[in-house]
Amino acid sequence: MDKRSFLGEFLGTFILTLFGCSSVACAVLFGEYGSIFQVGLVWGLAVTLAVYMTRYLSCAHLNPAVSVAMVLAGRMKAKKLPCYLVAQVLGALVAGLVLYGLFSASIAHYEELHNIVRGTAASVDTARMFGEFYPNPGDPVAVVSMPLAIAAEAFGTFLLVLIIFCLTEGCNVGRPSEPLQPLFVGLAVSSIIFFIAPLTQAGLNPARDFGPRVVAYFCGWGKAALPDAVGGWFWVYVLGPIVGGALAAGFFRFVLDPMLVAKNKEDGCCCK
Repeated sequence: MDKRSFLGEFLGTFILTLFGCSSVACAVLFGEYGSIFQVGLVWGLAVTLAVYMTRYLSCAHLNPAVSVAMVLAGRMKAKKLPCYLVAQVLGALVAGLVLYGLFSASIAHYEELHNIVRGTAASVDTARMFGEFYPNPGDPVAVVSMPLAIAAEAFGTFLLVLIIFCLTEGCNVGRPSEPLQPLFVGLAVSSIIFFIAPLTQAGLNPARDFGPRVVAYFCGWGKAALPDAVGGWFWVYVLGPIVGGALAAGFFRFVLDPMLVAKNKEDGCCCK
């Protein structure tokens, strides 16, 4: 196992999950970050900081959907994938443990004030601080079926992975300079959250969802957290992003990248 890559993926996923989930916790428990714009902005900043911290350790995938896409696009060897996936899930799980340790007393007080029995369907209101649910428990207007939820997560992840490829592709002369690329990745995450989150909370990252969800399961939420009342944790928040990332990898590798290479050849440049 590549210790440097493992540490990079573990640390980066820990940071983005801890900061991002804490913004949801503050919104639920204390009424802070009361809008999707604010929560989405914190998630974008969390991703930006995590990528800046770890990109020279592991390339800062920090997301199983991104890692799978990198393998499918030929940017990473398949033998490295298990190391990345394990590190990402463990980083998110430890972030969930830290989050619960910090807010457990406040969660219990919130549940007491609102007559919520942990482990019941009503406790999804607090479980959403850890894993995602659809329709978004914070938006009573949203009407979302499982097929729509899967499509939303797949589409959001498709956009994210495609943007990452485009931002880091040498043949894309319009890409930002290397020092600014993490900032634009973070802005992409925020932008996608702004319109996907009202439907599904915008997971876009199987590790970020699964790790904290396991923590919630063992901390009293039980079946309300895993597998959850509608059974969507795997289909929506694991399979959906993986499929979306895989589609983005295929589209970029076989459609967009050849066009970029051809355009550079027309301009007399060589980017490969």
